Amino acid sequence: MQAAFEITARYCSKEMEAYGQCVALNPASWQKDCHQLKTVVAQCTSSHPVVQKIRAECAEPFLAFEQCLKQNQSSVMNCTEHVNEFLACAEKVKVPNLGEAVQQSIT
Repeated sequence: MQAAFEITARYCSKEMEAYGQCVALNPASWQKDCHQLKTVVAQCTSSHPVVQKIRAECAEPFLAFEQCLKQNQSSVMNCTEHVNEFLACAEKVKVPNLGEAVQQSIT
């Protein structure tokens, strides 16, 4: 999971920052108001092999987390258990170290 965060921060930091600011500024309606920015972040990260592997192996807990967010737009703290399940899954995904992952995406 650390590799995925590093990759996102390295290659998609502007997109992540814009999305994070949108969410912070729209606590009651971020799901609707920030959807386009979320899509931009997803497009940015989706091409990287580490992120693709985490998404494939942890799709179920991630979808449950997203569904929880949709149902709890004004109280996202209700989704703590869902995000923890996703993070636990992501931590178990076997990925190459960051240097290898970056090299694989270049070749």
